[in-house]
Amino acid sequence: MVIGVLAQPGTLAGLAGQWVPVLLVCLATLAVSMAAGLLLGLRRGVSPLTGMLALTAGGASGLVAVTRELGGDDRTVAAVQYLRVGMVTATMPVVAAVCFGAVAGAAPESDSAPVVVDLAYLVVCAAAGTALARLARIPTPALLGPMTVAIAVNLSGWSFGASPPAVLVEIAYAVIGWQAGSRFTRESLRTVLGALVPAAALVVAVIVACAGLGLVLSAATGTSALDGYLATTPGGVYAVLATAVSAGTDVTFVMAVQVLRVIVMLLVTPAIARIATRPDP
Repeated sequence: MVIGVLAQPGTLAGLAGQWVPVLLVCLATLAVSMAAGLLLGLRRGVSPLTGMLALTAGGASGLVAVTRELGGDDRTVAAVQYLRVGMVTATMPVVAAVCFGAVAGAAPESDSAPVVVDLAYLVVCAAAGTALARLARIPTPALLGPMTVAIAVNLSGWSFGASPPAVLVEIAYAVIGWQAGSRFTRESLRTVLGALVPAAALVVAVIVACAGLGLVLSAATGTSALDGYLATTPGGVYAVLATAVSAGTDVTFVMAVQVLRVIVMLLVTPAIARIATRPDP
């Protein structure tokens, strides 16, 4: 639902007339990150599914939360996903400043709805989304169902500015971390630590590839090179927002592409994972 809240009508409307190249670049980012994940899956102790989920660029907490249901190792996925987020968040402002003269600042705060409205929004989207997704037999219904309903509610203008209460969001993140961390053993820890170096190298490759896709997006849409770079940076949505705001770029375009990328990743990845792990007839 936190991802769903990002899908505001004004944000996604910024892609009007440019959605074809934006969608193609989002799909290319998905392909690049999944290909890197499959390479990580060649390492002993890391399955192709786990590698793919670990390096898919979008919705780190969501991917960690659904990894076990899809049959992957959520310990490795958690470690590599947050390694990716950390590396992207750390390098993105430096690249933006050195290459484009941008100076990172603080992201603006948005007005919050009353707590009662936030709680009602949470209950309705979570209950309705999960129930509908299970009826439709959608993979990972507890993730994709509420996210889809939250997107629909936001785009219809019926959210009244509501969002999941911050305290519950922090608790949810803590539970995701606890679920992954509680399953660590000495053997699994050795596997994860051994995978971090090649994972870091692959993260760098994904960052460079996405920067190249950003230049392609810039040329295809007529936006600045900085806009293209920030729009395709594979992670750290709020750090991207902070840099985009302080640099005076087209914030609406940058955030629209980022949000669309995360939504596409979370919608498509579970289905691809199920297909990839389906046994041969």
